Amino acid sequence: MKLSAVAILAVLFACAALGVSTPAHAGITTTKHNLSVSGPGTVKASGETQICIFCHAPHNSAPSSPLWNRRNSGGTYTPYTSSTALANPGQPTGASLLCLSCHDGTIALGEVLSRSSQIAMSGGVTTMPVGTGRLGTDLSDDHPISFVYSSTLASASGELANPSTLTGKVRLDGGGQMQCSSCHDPHDDTYGKFLVMSNLASALCQTCHLKNYWSLASHRLSNNVWNGAGTDPWPHTTATTVAANACENCHRPHSAPGKLRLLNAASEEDNCYPCHNGNVVTKNIQTEFAKTSRHPVALTTGIHDPMEAAVALTRHVECVDCHNPHASKPGAGTPPGPLTGVRGVTISGVAINPANYEYEVCFRCHADSPNKPAPKTARVAGQNNTRLDFVTTNLSCHPVHADGAPACPMVNPAPVLVSPWTTTSVMKCGDCHNNNAGPGNGGTGPVGQHGSTNPSLLERAYTGTRPAMCAKCHTTTYTKFNGGSSHSKHTGDIGATCNTCHDPHGSQNYPSLINFDTSQVTFRTFTPSTSGQANNGKCGLTCHGKNHNNCSYTSC
Repeated sequence: MKLSAVAILAVLFACAALGVSTPAHAGITTTKHNLSVSGPGTVKASGETQICIFCHAPHNSAPSSPLWNRRNSGGTYTPYTSSTALANPGQPTGASLLCLSCHDGTIALGEVLSRSSQIAMSGGVTTMPVGTGRLGTDLSDDHPISFVYSSTLASASGELANPSTLTGKVRLDGGGQMQCSSCHDPHDDTYGKFLVMSNLASALCQTCHLKNYWSLASHRLSNNVWNGAGTDPWPHTTATTVAANACENCHRPHSAPGKLRLLNAASEEDNCYPCHNGNVVTKNIQTEFAKTSRHPVALTTGIHDPMEAAVALTRHVECVDCHNPHASKPGAGTPPGPLTGVRGVTISGVAINPANYEYEVCFRCHADSPNKPAPKTARVAGQNNTRLDFVTTNLSCHPVHADGAPACPMVNPAPVLVSPWTTTSVMKCGDCHNNNAGPGNGGTGPVGQHGSTNPSLLERAYTGTRPAMCAKCHTTTYTKFNGGSSHSKHTGDIGATCNTCHDPHGSQNYPSLINFDTSQVTFRTFTPSTSGQANNGKCGLTCHGKNHNNCSYTSC
């Protein structure tokens, strides 16, 4: 005679009641889900010996499989939502709703349908105690559940596995929905947290989540460990390296403080600092943001959104505006490398994803964005869009533009430069804007535009008659101030700086970056040097209290 499925389950539960081992019973006995008096956890019954009864009953069960012995809370849950979520989870269904009958903390653990009175718990416990196991009814800080994981959803994302591949440990329910049971097996705690498989190096996460660039990313490959100083960067895992933590370096699947992206911390930068403070990664990035000139990542919280326009319309900056944590890897300060997989804006003002050049990342905020601060120097031809400083129609600019079109000329005549710079070199924004204590200035600090003791995030000082920033590339032919060059008339004799006459980014109207500082110079006319010639330009200016009426560079 063949037994029905219900009859088989009845036999299993009867065996459990009699203490006869079955596979599920044997697996759960040594886990926290054994709420009987024999359970190993601190939350357990004061005298009840049956194990399965807290969830299942062969008779008088709820009309839910598998022979469910609990009622649902009947309350309303707040589901996960974010701008990057393509699914739209509603109220919990299926296995997830059953799990929540304990884990939302609204129903007593000992309240089962097969008993007329509650099973007494030890220590005065009634509902799930406050802690990692109590999710509450606000599920907005938990991995989304109870949504249809379809091939259409996976295709739209481009970073999700097709549901047809989820035939192993990670499975959808009979309705094709992602549920708690897709990741958790309530009867087996072999891998900890009742996971269906090991999540070492986020193997479980990567069953579904197939992030672009991830195969070469530092967060996947780095074997850096925590040195034991400061705060533990991985308090909710047992893994001990960056690679072993992988996704969980930044993310937490349940009760995540940073709800919208299930981040370990609500403040965006606080997800980066636990490792990038010198205690896991050698270079201490966190201290750079305490310098007088810095990208102010702590100034705003919750404004950045991955779905925002490429041109930042609301003034803010976060680490992820410049770095893609799923893609970032070692390398020079231009893609590929730390800026890999980041959006940008081209020299023409067109959004691009991903950016190909460092300046395209900078243009997201420093070009067409509104509400930028006023330029530090008021100039004859003044404007507040850095992208326009480098367009190819300008008569001169520092040559950062390198996407195939001819760059605007640098100076006229050609400069004499410090090796290895030549008149055909291409610059990066980071050649001038960088850490004052980084290798570009002979230091050992981290590379990048995180912070500097110099204004405008400059790598070197830009003050005085021979600014160190300019002398990094320009030889004494251009920075000699004790005679021997036309510059000495301006710098050595009257104490002008490079900034008095030159715009360091570019000049729309004049060669040689000429664009006078109007706080020091009253501009009337200016005739630049003839192409290929030096010192034959003429000025009609008033500066240092003296009128120059059509004077040559040296005659006045």
